[in-house]
Amino acid sequence: MNSPPPSAWLNALATAAPGHDIHQPFIDWATPRLADERVRAIFARMAARSGIEHRWSVLPPTLEGGSPVAPGGFYDVPGLPPTSARMAAYAQHAPDLAMRAIGALGGAFDAGRVTHIVVASCTGFVAPGIDQILARRLHLAPGVERVLIGFMGCYAGITALRTARHIVRSEPDAVVLVVSVELSTLHLSLADTPEPLLAMLQFSDGAAAGIVSADEGGLALGEGRSLALEDSADLIRWDIGDKGFEMILSGEVPGRLREALAAPEVQRDLFGEAGAPRLLAVHAGGRSVLDAVEHALGVPPPALADSRSVLARFGNMSSATIFFVLADMMARGARGPGIAIAFGPGLAAEAIRFTAS
Repeated sequence: MNSPPPSAWLNALATAAPGHDIHQPFIDWATPRLADERVRAIFARMAARSGIEHRWSVLPPTLEGGSPVAPGGFYDVPGLPPTSARMAAYAQHAPDLAMRAIGALGGAFDAGRVTHIVVASCTGFVAPGIDQILARRLHLAPGVERVLIGFMGCYAGITALRTARHIVRSEPDAVVLVVSVELSTLHLSLADTPEPLLAMLQFSDGAAAGIVSADEGGLALGEGRSLALEDSADLIRWDIGDKGFEMILSGEVPGRLREALAAPEVQRDLFGEAGAPRLLAVHAGGRSVLDAVEHALGVPPPALADSRSVLARFGNMSSATIFFVLADMMARGARGPGIAIAFGPGLAAEAIRFTAS
């Protein structure tokens, strides 16, 4: 008889964020762009209720200590920088931030043991890719297998974890380095209406790195789940324009998510007959998204405390965000069954079950 495939474990997880807080400077920049005083007041109220206290950018302060939108900052050019300049910044800063996250793994990372590297990133493009750049900097063996998951959006972190799990279950001796790095603050646009400004208000830069193997310890990774909502393609979009990547984030998203997740058949598919597990690692895509998940699942507010804490401290870092939530769970010694779920373009959701031991 064939032996069952081995279990895959997320043995270690580390995160990194830049040191330049741009949250309040963005609000100060965005508010005067709204011509109507009543609309400005609404924007200020919604910014205050966003649940976000800090957002971080790889873009450096000006010589006077100002933000990227201040005179002398990255965005202080007529009409804002072109996509080419933003991609040049991505090629410079993304590998550096990813290396910081890998370095934070400490002794859990052993370059000599790594057989595969899986990288998720949707906020930039460079070739050779981030996977090759990191493999070179880490002095990984030339035969290390590489997977680059690009432009999927906020749920790409889940896809990276599921990919690592599949690798380990098919190759029991595999040791997979999983990396997510996102530089969302490279994509400021010259909006002058509330909806796009509130969308940009969410996003931040961050990176995470983890080790997945068959060695017991950490989070045991279980089955994955996917959910694509019908007639939702225009609710979340990420369009490549001449002035960066343009985020379209409809105000209908929380309501559609709440409606979808409240459906009994969806909950059975995600959680099984036992219902929502003890541990819920939910992508911190925004306060209204977390509210929608909480209400749809009928869970008490503490169930999403880890997600709300990440949102407050870091904002939405696209695919890296879910790793920050999982890292907080692991750091506080959470135990029991759980599920990690993230939402993104489509409108779609990706999930993976896990058990913290």
